[in-house]
Amino acid sequence: MTDFKKLSIIIPCYNEAQTIHRILDKVNSVKLSGNIEKEIILVNDCSKDGTKEVLEKYVASHPDINYRLLHHEVNKGKGAALHTGIKHATGEYLVIQDADLEYNPEEFNLLIQPVLDGFADVVFGSRFIGGRPHRILFFWHTIGNKMLTSLSNMLTNLNLTDMETCYKLFKREIIQGMVLKENRFGFEPEVTAKISRIPKVRIYEVGISYYGRTYEEGKKINWKDGFRALYCIVRYGLFK
Repeated sequence: MTDFKKLSIIIPCYNEAQTIHRILDKVNSVKLSGNIEKEIILVNDCSKDGTKEVLEKYVASHPDINYRLLHHEVNKGKGAALHTGIKHATGEYLVIQDADLEYNPEEFNLLIQPVLDGFADVVFGSRFIGGRPHRILFFWHTIGNKMLTSLSNMLTNLNLTDMETCYKLFKREIIQGMVLKENRFGFEPEVTAKISRIPKVRIYEVGISYYGRTYEEGKKINWKDGFRALYCIVRYGLFK
């Protein structure tokens, strides 16, 4: 069993004042396998809807939980918020958790297990494998995700099924050793391409559930982000 005592959970937040308490309640309630501790890093990306005040109040009301609350003075994008969280992480491993309700924190243990078994340095949670629940939404989003993943695989020589997934778990020293540039949703293809080039890195994939949101419910990614992802796949996949 690998030396794994603390998991840093990075949660980028932008305009999630109405629901952020729900995902934090879920993260708080998770008991991690192997008695692993949690370090919860909240990065408020200059929200305009009162998210900052909601987070401050929530953290103050839970003094027994290991929170680190960070703020951006200007809005920089999800990728930039992740860069900030990664920089401040202190756990042996870190995982990304969106602030919405599309992913279930109870499934952190699915991502952790290949690490505890001594097999993995990086674990991707795939929405497209396994028998877990998936909300039925957006045919063309699914096709787009699969096309982007296929192109990414062609350039990285990986066989992932879901490159665009939020749930990615990394050995901290690996990802903190990278120079990451993408400030928005280009983070996913950039980090995948750069991870793939690390000598002898062990990448695993596990099936996860997915409770997708509609745009009315707060989904933020759009077709422009898809084109940016395509650009990033080519940029970071072909040019080292």
